[in-house]
Amino acid sequence: MKRRGYLYKGVSLKSGYTRIVGPENSELRLLEFGRLILPEKGDEFRRETGSRETVLTIFKGLCTVEVKSLTSREATYTKIGGRTDVFSGKPFMLYIPSEVSYRIVAESPGLDVGISTAPSKVKWPPVLVRPENVEVRNLGAWNWKRTVYISIGENVKADMLLVGETINPPGNWSSSPPHKHDTRSGVEVPYEEIYFFRVKPSQGFGLQRIYTHPEDPDPINEVYVVEDGDTVAIPRGYHPVVAAPGYQLYYLWILAGKERRYGAWSDDPKHKWLGDCEAIIHEILSS
Repeated sequence: MKRRGYLYKGVSLKSGYTRIVGPENSELRLLEFGRLILPEKGDEFRRETGSRETVLTIFKGLCTVEVKSLTSREATYTKIGGRTDVFSGKPFMLYIPSEVSYRIVAESPGLDVGISTAPSKVKWPPVLVRPENVEVRNLGAWNWKRTVYISIGENVKADMLLVGETINPPGNWSSSPPHKHDTRSGVEVPYEEIYFFRVKPSQGFGLQRIYTHPEDPDPINEVYVVEDGDTVAIPRGYHPVVAAPGYQLYYLWILAGKERRYGAWSDDPKHKWLGDCEAIIHEILSS
């Protein structure tokens, strides 16, 4: 795996769990993200959550998940998932609390699962969010229109994690107007974030910019070429994304903070007008 600034590329996936980014190799203090690959039907993975809560995102394939705790009854989720890839429908996501153990059994070959974790001091029950329960938002207008799936939001009791997916049509922007969530001001509250990207067709690419105000004490102004399977850590700053023409761009987004409110961010004042004119654009395009 190669790291360039906040970008993690060329991850060599093996059978089992591969940690991609976390506090040990980034500026992140809370979040960790990795991928679980179980190549054959019947392959298993076991883990104890310890002091961290977990969200499983089934990227591809079917699996059964058993969650066990010393203080509560066992929960079993049978044959969840089923997507052929992340572009083929809304996800199954499973929230797993701290201080439990879980076991994942592949029910189909080539199981691919994202595992997102953050510290947790409160133990809530596990929750499976099925595709039919995912909140769908069609955000933006014109060439910054995109589809957002909110799976682990305020609908799920958790300590820190908010998790969902975004799909950009070819050539379109997302996280636009550019927004940030790194301080407490007005509606904005501090969150760390991770983006994990897939591209269709897979030879495509997108661009990710991360920047702060030029007068920030420790300014950032980075642009990365993101390709299929890349991951970006976003400890702070504005972070818009664009898909190359001809290629759909997907990213899993993982937020962690002490206040769990989707949308608790602030737009870059220079580009806020984009959001202000969306209603007018929708009216023109629908007439």
